[in-house]
Amino acid sequence: MSKLEESKGILSAIGMPSQQTNDRSAYVLLALADIKVSDPWTRAKKPERRIVDMMNFMSQHYGKVYKPNTRETIRKDTIHQFVDGAVAERNTNSIDRPTNSPKYSYCLTDEMLELIKTYGTRGWQRTLKKFISKQGTLIDKYSQLRDIARVPVVVNGQEFNFSPGEHNTLQKAIIEEFAPRFAKGAEVIYVGDAENKDLIKNREVLESIGVIITDHDKLPDVVLYLSDKNWLYFIEAVTSAGPISVKRMREIEDMTAGCAAGRIYVTAFPDGKLYKRLIDQLAWETEVWIEENPDHMIHLNGDKFIGPRN
Repeated sequence: MSKLEESKGILSAIGMPSQQTNDRSAYVLLALADIKVSDPWTRAKKPERRIVDMMNFMSQHYGKVYKPNTRETIRKDTIHQFVDGAVAERNTNSIDRPTNSPKYSYCLTDEMLELIKTYGTRGWQRTLKKFISKQGTLIDKYSQLRDIARVPVVVNGQEFNFSPGEHNTLQKAIIEEFAPRFAKGAEVIYVGDAENKDLIKNREVLESIGVIITDHDKLPDVVLYLSDKNWLYFIEAVTSAGPISVKRMREIEDMTAGCAAGRIYVTAFPDGKLYKRLIDQLAWETEVWIEENPDHMIHLNGDKFIGPRN
């Protein structure tokens, strides 16, 4: 039996769903275990690997080449389920990074490594039963470890948990620090998350004010609506790139062509250092908010401190 089929057999034996016992997931398990074609499972290890490292391993040792855009499929349709099923865990150095960061890495759990090292030996059935009997407890254990790193935030009076990372930490600050100061009484009608791009999307409100969006439209990171003034705040949370540039502003204007609400464009930065680095990319007649100085705003030109452009 080939290593690929053996890998599928291991995943099937521990009860993984059919989508996580296919070739893709089996190759991922082989990469996480550092098992090459001629290696016995007793030589399994738990190296820390990014998804791109796993893809390179598959190509180098199994001749399986996945296109670069497959990386997101591997993350969403294999790695997430491996983590949920206590097969794999994220590297501790990745805790403060967003899940879609290219530096985010994973490794096998200790319990999964112990199990697969017995595959093909007399101890396999015993270790398999032990793993399955503990699997519920293991899932709880690793779920709790993941939850520790999540970013709690209160949105419209409800509690949510963002996935970890500096981008979501900045989004939390926009909602909890910027909004009460500069958009008091506004409702959060859209906010994304690295794991869930549409964590909050109030289509009813958006459509009622003339913002008709499709699943392919890319709204800014946070959208606030101040109903008593009929103002929309389009806010980009910038931790590396992607401020409200002229191009980005035109994209949003095209997306909201039928909207009668006043539009306010805000770029939020965690600190002044990043703001200074990207200042030449910012569009005129937009606002800048810097988390480390939350009581102040910067208006780029014009005769208003803050207000809609139209």
